[in-house]
Amino acid sequence: STLPAVAEELLREIKKAFQESSHVPDDLLLGLKFIFGPSAVPALDLVDQRAVTRVTAPSGRTLYQVLGSSGKLYTCYSSCHFCTCPAFGFSVLQKSESLLCKHILAVYLSQAMGACQELSVSEEQLTNILLAEEEDEG
Repeated sequence: STLPAVAEELLREIKKAFQESSHVPDDLLLGLKFIFGPSAVPALDLVDQRAVTRVTAPSGRTLYQVLGSSGKLYTCYSSCHFCTCPAFGFSVLQKSESLLCKHILAVYLSQAMGACQELSVSEEQLTNILLAEEEDEG
């Protein structure tokens, strides 16, 4: 699954602008709010707080963990636009009210702005992170 082309283009523009000037111009911030709605501002807050961590194993498998505003750690998979938070399950999957939750949007914005924390883990540690998520859900 991919984001709508307009959302992909907006994220590319944000990345380009940030690389050139180290900030995101107002017109792109307005676009962000228009496309992603109520997720935009909280996602930017998460980026400002450097709450996004890219977790990478030696095999190259990668996932993202986002420390939510509630203090809970959520696991995000940017490759398939999935987050373990309740808002994703409800607003994105069940109701189709939003494209993304604030956590996944924060992942994309952190990537665009080079604001991800980096964490290298063993394959076993990555597996444990994934299994812990399954236990939380089931």
